[in-house]
Amino acid sequence: MNSNLLLPQRLQASGSSCTMNVSDRMSAPAVTIPPRTPVGEVARQMGEYGIGSVVVTEGGALRGIVTDRDLALRAPAGDLDRAEPVEAVMTSPVVTVNATDDIHEAYRTFRRTGVRRLPVLDGNQVVGMLTVDDLLMDVFQRLADLLGPVAWSVLEEPPGPPS
Repeated sequence: MNSNLLLPQRLQASGSSCTMNVSDRMSAPAVTIPPRTPVGEVARQMGEYGIGSVVVTEGGALRGIVTDRDLALRAPAGDLDRAEPVEAVMTSPVVTVNATDDIHEAYRTFRRTGVRRLPVLDGNQVVGMLTVDDLLMDVFQRLADLLGPVAWSVLEEPPGPPS
């Protein structure tokens, strides 16, 4: 059996290397906003783009992150005015990964920190967003790549003891 059948197609195409970088799975570009953006505008953009977080930047530098959970927990309690700047509710400092990090480093970061979204940096610039859902899709792809050949071998051989 050709062992390349068990590798994801993306890895087969890149040669013999079996590494995958964070940049291979991230969504890009990340939606960024300045720190003085009103909370109401942030919520509108999240709805418009169908996203669960925005990255707060100033002069290109990462300042914080705001998630749908941040907004949901503060708004119903009446603690949040829609005109208030987003810097009042953002999380800072932010847990990040680098675009060139191996994808396994991102798995470890998610597990270690408990966050669900990681801004991806190239140097000091935010270049994308990696979510737990992105890694779930990676797991599903790897599982499909592994089970594909197994499923075909089962279909080619009738069930039961070998004849």
